[in-house]
Amino acid sequence: MLDPQGDTHLYMQISEIIRSRIVSGLPPGSPVPSEAELQKEFGVARTTARKAIRILRDQGLVHTVRGEGTFVGFPDAAPRSPRKVPHYQHIAGEISEQIRAGELRPRRPIPGETALTQRYEVARETVRRAMALLRDQGWIYTVPRRGSYVAPEERWPTR
Repeated sequence: MLDPQGDTHLYMQISEIIRSRIVSGLPPGSPVPSEAELQKEFGVARTTARKAIRILRDQGLVHTVRGEGTFVGFPDAAPRSPRKVPHYQHIAGEISEQIRAGELRPRRPIPGETALTQRYEVARETVRRAMALLRDQGWIYTVPRRGSYVAPEERWPTR
């Protein structure tokens, strides 16, 4: 349990909680909760969660693989099963399926960055990469200062 009134920074308290979970039996290669998961679990800001992970990384207890997550141990400590599809591709795939299914209609807005970061519990950059992929594929277009919209059906990629 966090002590927000105590003399220890919240990020230090969170890093200690995660450290105790690791010591209690998380084997090398096991995933550590993401920043978004820590944010949700402890009710803290993303920067606080990021600092907690950084402490564990600096101490050599965890390592981070860009686009995949944070794992117990050093990079070569134990094999881990890589993610089959990066988060941004998964998000883009789900949105394109919603467009195909008619849940998101042509020339109508798609959910914004904030809504998508909350829905998928990912960083804003991950959502931006998904949006860029959807734009490149022809599923959406962006109007400056207005948002992103579903492209007309004739611009959609063919299967």
